[in-house]
Amino acid sequence: MNNKLKSLLFAIASIILWSTSATAFKLTLKGLSVSHLLLISSFTSTIIFFVFMLLNSQKNILLILRGKDFKNNLTLGIINPFLYYLILFKAYSILPAQEALPLNYTWPIVISIFSVLFLKNKLTARTIIGLIIAFMGVITIATRGNIFSLHFHNLLGVSLAIGSSVVWGLFWILNLLDNREPSEKLFGSFLFGTILIAFYVFLFDADFNIQLNYFLGAVYIGFFEMGITFFLWLKALSLSENKAHTATLAYLSPFISLIFISLVLGEKLFASSVLGLVLIVGGILIQQIKQN
Repeated sequence: MNNKLKSLLFAIASIILWSTSATAFKLTLKGLSVSHLLLISSFTSTIIFFVFMLLNSQKNILLILRGKDFKNNLTLGIINPFLYYLILFKAYSILPAQEALPLNYTWPIVISIFSVLFLKNKLTARTIIGLIIAFMGVITIATRGNIFSLHFHNLLGVSLAIGSSVVWGLFWILNLLDNREPSEKLFGSFLFGTILIAFYVFLFDADFNIQLNYFLGAVYIGFFEMGITFFLWLKALSLSENKAHTATLAYLSPFISLIFISLVLGEKLFASSVLGLVLIVGGILIQQIKQN
């Protein structure tokens, strides 16, 4: 099996697993609180990242407690998994999955804006056009197609879903400025983040009464949405002959997610959700063209 085929298989596996995330969120939140889901899933991910650290850079495990690394890990951990998933899971608990999914998927748009603000990237006409198109997608979803009335169906849920993308964009920028190995950064941030989450649960949601199926759902989310899929995706990119084209495959994920949402959750898809997602992804791709 050549590297091109291996890359494609790793990419497809990553996309399919990520595509199940929105459905897994909604199913698991039926029996778990947001904070309990976050604690179990982030703890699962921390174990996964620890294993990868053992396999790839054992000598760097203790460095996460070193001065500068300690500060970076704490900062990243506060942002992700603590704030990001706390906000995201809350959004999914309020909104239909078909709306929370594309609104959260605006994070590449946020990254474009942050790249201009913090990384001094140029604001091109193509970027502006992409932002406008994606913004129209957000409005389409938030108003369920009534874009001229600007009547938001669920302002809190919409704000949380978009807010999660802003938090993720901030995490991405800080992560980009940190030159350590990905496995080291992820283990450090999730270790510190999980400790913070445990304190949060102890203070505000310490009443545990968890059924096994919901516990396993949280483990699934930690294993696949937060954890191992990230490394499958990195493997796909490392084996790819054209990384830009491989990266573009990731934009299939939200559309496949809608299929799972419809078939498994039984949500009747709104035309506004599909159109909004098309506009958001279209706006992102317009910006990406300049990089290919």
